[in-house]
Amino acid sequence: MSTDISGIDEGYLRRCVDLATRALENGDAPFGSVLVDAAGTVLAEAMNRERSDRDPTAHPELALVRWAIAHLTPDERAASTVYTSGEHCPMCAAAHGWAGLGRVVAAASGTQLAEWRTAWGLPTGPVTPIPIADVAPEVVVIVPVAPFDAQMREVHQRGVENGSAAAAAESD
Repeated sequence: MSTDISGIDEGYLRRCVDLATRALENGDAPFGSVLVDAAGTVLAEAMNRERSDRDPTAHPELALVRWAIAHLTPDERAASTVYTSGEHCPMCAAAHGWAGLGRVVAAASGTQLAEWRTAWGLPTGPVTPIPIADVAPEVVVIVPVAPFDAQMREVHQRGVENGSAAAAAESD
C-alpha cells in the first residue's frame, strides 16, 4: 500500500475534508468523497447523508458508485479515482470493486477511525473495518495520507465534543 500522492491528489483530499466537515455541520457523520476522471475532471461529489436521508447506506462512496454506473462506461470507471475522507467500509468497497472503479485515495483508514472511536469511548460500529484491498483486491488503494488523516481525526473529534449524534454513528 503506497502513500505517495501528487499535489493534484492533495487538492482533491482537501475537498473531501471540506465535504466531510459540511456533512457534520448538516448533522450527518463526517465523510465526503469526490469522483475524478482520468483527465483530472471532477465528475461527482457526495457527502454522508445517513441521518439526512434516514438511510444507513447513504455513504458518499456508494453514491459515487451509483453515479458512475449510470454515467460512465466500464473503461471510464476503471480509469477514474475516488478520493475520500475515510477508507470505504466493506459495503462501499464491495460496490467499488463490482462497479470496476479505479484507484482509491483515502485520507484516513478504517483502522484509524476504529482506534479513534475506542479512544473516545464510543461503541464499535455495526460492521468490522476491513481494508479495501481485502474486499476488492484489484483496486489500488492509497491510505492513510498525512496530514489529511490528522485533519479527519480533528473533524470526527469535533463531532464527538459537540455531542453530535452523527459522530456517534459509525459510517464508512
